[in-house]
Amino acid sequence: MKKILVIDESALFRDFLAKKLGEYGFDVSVAVNGLDGSVKVRQQMPNLVIMDYYLSRSSSLEVLEKMRNDPNTAETPVIMASAKIDREKLLQVARFKVKKFFTKPVRVDALLNAVAESVGVELDMDNTPCIVDAHVNDDVVFVEIAEGLNREKLELLRYKIKELLDLYELSVVKVLLLMSNVNVSANDSMKLGMLLRTVLQYAKPRNVRILTNSDYVSRYVAGQDEMAGVEVTNSLEKAMAGLLGRKTGTYIDPSQKVAQQEFLQVAAPKKERGESIDMKFEAEKSQRFDLHELDENLTFAVVDDDVVIQELIKTAFSDTHFSIKAYQNGKLFVDDPESETVALVFLDLMMPEMDGFQVLNELSKRRTDMPVIVLSALSQQETVVRALKLGVKSYMIKPLNPTAVRKKATEILKASF
Repeated sequence: MKKILVIDESALFRDFLAKKLGEYGFDVSVAVNGLDGSVKVRQQMPNLVIMDYYLSRSSSLEVLEKMRNDPNTAETPVIMASAKIDREKLLQVARFKVKKFFTKPVRVDALLNAVAESVGVELDMDNTPCIVDAHVNDDVVFVEIAEGLNREKLELLRYKIKELLDLYELSVVKVLLLMSNVNVSANDSMKLGMLLRTVLQYAKPRNVRILTNSDYVSRYVAGQDEMAGVEVTNSLEKAMAGLLGRKTGTYIDPSQKVAQQEFLQVAAPKKERGESIDMKFEAEKSQRFDLHELDENLTFAVVDDDVVIQELIKTAFSDTHFSIKAYQNGKLFVDDPESETVALVFLDLMMPEMDGFQVLNELSKRRTDMPVIVLSALSQQETVVRALKLGVKSYMIKPLNPTAVRKKATEILKASF
């Protein structure tokens, strides 16, 4: 049995690696700081050391130096991680047996592949396509699942939620599980159970909402006594109102009359330290979508009476050959025969002549598959929900920045092409 020593001052990261590597049959031990790590390296002579760059009581460089000076550990491979990485750090560790240097938050599949390569074994990982994202806003943990259910990511989610609860100092845990873009069948029952029990490990059933169109998910939850109280719905309005404890259509902030964008933005954590766990996998990099891969002859429409917004959208795509056609109001857009051929529409809601909702109604009569991103200074809850019901692909609150616009367009076009 291969022995692995994990030296890291994050209890969460240590616990995750110890459990995960233990499941693969490794003999895993942990050290809580540099001094503890040096002692355990000498005592245990592991086959691999995984360590953080920043350690107390004894620096990582001191640990590496001691390993190199001991003939029993001089050839022991090391995998390092750091919240910050620069050329100087890489040069510092280059003279030691450091096989890989990762930036935190670490992508777990890349780390596991590095472990397998370092100790010469094969690891059987679940390769089911799956996208998982978890974030916090308005004291609600949002968990989004898309494409499929992957065992590795669902195990990772347990630690991710725990990390978020600590970073945001949440005492009462509320979870909205978004499963609108994942097909779940009886073949996925074990993974589905794993997902739901992970959520219920932290939140009481009455504080969990599942937004899904899957009849199987509804039947599964209804059949589990431990999940009594978990509400499964296909209504965004119902999920929002039920989880947030407010009547649908009422304002979150009566003085400002806005919804505070709780479904649209990620809040800042209360603690300054960064997250250590990345829900994305390294293998997903090869699947990234680049706008430059699209036909250069595509046209985007900007339907907004604000010239500044028109110029901002043009700036966001200034490195592409796409045509950006601007319209001062909705009527000019719908009356233009060429509007039928645009690949993406950026649409303001408040305009003269014809507002954004009237444009959406008109588009629904003509062509339902035209992707639309709404741009609006309004963030009222009922405004967001009304736009979503009319087929809007996404909703962005003004003021905007070119980077965010570019990112959002990439997400939408990836799903459309």
